[in-house]
Amino acid sequence: MFQFTYPAKIKKDAAGFFLVTFPDIPFAATDGKTMAEALEEARDCLEEAIAVSIADNLDFPFPSSIGKRQHAIPLTARMSAKAALYIAVRETGISKSELARRLGVDEKEIRRMLSPRHQTKLPRIERALSVLGYQLSVSLQKAA
Repeated sequence: MFQFTYPAKIKKDAAGFFLVTFPDIPFAATDGKTMAEALEEARDCLEEAIAVSIADNLDFPFPSSIGKRQHAIPLTARMSAKAALYIAVRETGISKSELARRLGVDEKEIRRMLSPRHQTKLPRIERALSVLGYQLSVSLQKAA
């Protein structure tokens, strides 16, 4: 099972801001005036970093374990589903046109499903994952 929760390091900088970095995503960093603001910005930053990875067809940045003095930052459910489909397509090596054929849809629909900006409905992603031999699961946790 794979969780889309990433470790983040948060430390106060010389200007008094809380700097957030992600060990697994070197190009992702943000900050906030307060710890609460830094955590909120961390969620947005992580979402954008994953969206860039998918949109630019980069290797997916898998999260490492959450260490001591690190904060667990989860992706939203929607982006987790998009990331899961992206990973499944890459791992199976299936082309977009072949996936479209198996789902009985136009290839444009597959491109939209893989686009981090397109609001794909969850049942469509679940169906595509199923065709690829994967199953999406959801977990519930208390908010920080």
